Amino acid sequence: MQEMTLKYGCNPHQKPAGLSMADGSALPFEVLNGNPGYINFLDALNAWQLVRELRAATGLPAAASFKHVSPAGTAVGLPMGAGLQRACFVDDLPEVQDSPQAVAYARARGADRLCSFGDWIALSDRCDAATARLIAREVSDGVAAPDYDDEALAILRAKRRGSYAVLRMDEAYQPPEAERREVYGITLTQRRNDAVIDESLLRNIPTRRKELPDAARLDLLVAMITLKYTQSNSVCFARDGQAIGVGAGQQSRVHCTRLAGDKADLWHLRQHEAVLNLPFLPGLSRPERDNAVDLVLSDRAEAALMGDGWQALFGSKPAILTAQDKRAYLDGLSGVSLASDAFFPFDDSILRAAQSGVSYVAQPGGSVRDGDVIAACDRLGMAMAMTGLRLFHH
Repeated sequence: MQEMTLKYGCNPHQKPAGLSMADGSALPFEVLNGNPGYINFLDALNAWQLVRELRAATGLPAAASFKHVSPAGTAVGLPMGAGLQRACFVDDLPEVQDSPQAVAYARARGADRLCSFGDWIALSDRCDAATARLIAREVSDGVAAPDYDDEALAILRAKRRGSYAVLRMDEAYQPPEAERREVYGITLTQRRNDAVIDESLLRNIPTRRKELPDAARLDLLVAMITLKYTQSNSVCFARDGQAIGVGAGQQSRVHCTRLAGDKADLWHLRQHEAVLNLPFLPGLSRPERDNAVDLVLSDRAEAALMGDGWQALFGSKPAILTAQDKRAYLDGLSGVSLASDAFFPFDDSILRAAQSGVSYVAQPGGSVRDGDVIAACDRLGMAMAMTGLRLFHH
């Protein structure tokens, strides 16, 4: 049996730790650099499945930014506008725009830059030099991809003083139908979640509004495939071929929606002119800029930056968006898509979604209150598809 010994498990005191194939076959990846740990592999293997499915469903290069076994961001390689490039801090790397794989990761990382700090990256396509240069300057733990250009591999091997983890995944590998997990000495088995997510799931639209534009169909596919690998309960907001807000691991549906909606709002607000023009101090690191943007957009911004508090971050006192400024900006949004991994038991999530510009919804349906949810969508002018497919992931 081929087995790999790991430094430790989820925590340093959980030793010994390792991984292997149950049937004794070779592992379906190669470690090209570094020494990935237990949590790294949980992130890598989930993220790799996600980007493979996104690639198959959309035909576009895909990327995922994973943290603690849920995606902070996912995206396909659609071109980025100038404002989004600035919001994602990639406007100084013009070569990124020439690489759909690099664009996909720039978008995935930019979905929630605060949560992506120290992420694990998955790429659906060969990693080129542009993508590697983008990865090299972000704080992350490792990357999984089907292959790497020679220049890209050299760039990644130099990251973190040579310790950066790089996995080459076997694209031909298909896992067995049954999967097993051991908890408290007890083995649980189930069929692997091999459900195919494609546009056929979007045919049942019980709302008065029936049309789903091509862009919304793409966004709903991105959101549903993201949810398939997000710890449940979960809700995902998507726009322009990327997740813009992921609410993972909440015990109530409306808390998922609030969390994902708040993150989606921040994604939009980071593209506000006042935020794009923040006068950062020269030499401020990328994580420090991320934290500064988060502070400026928070409810505590005015108190935190009063007096001379701004001088540690900015060359001049920044403009602070008031609650009214932010609400006015968000009220102008529309065309956002939302998917849920299970049914909405009440219409409260739909009401919250409307505050973040949601126009299109996909959810399994099956609640005794489906009628209330449909009625809420009708009042708000949303189109909602009932997929019939629950996507819990634990």
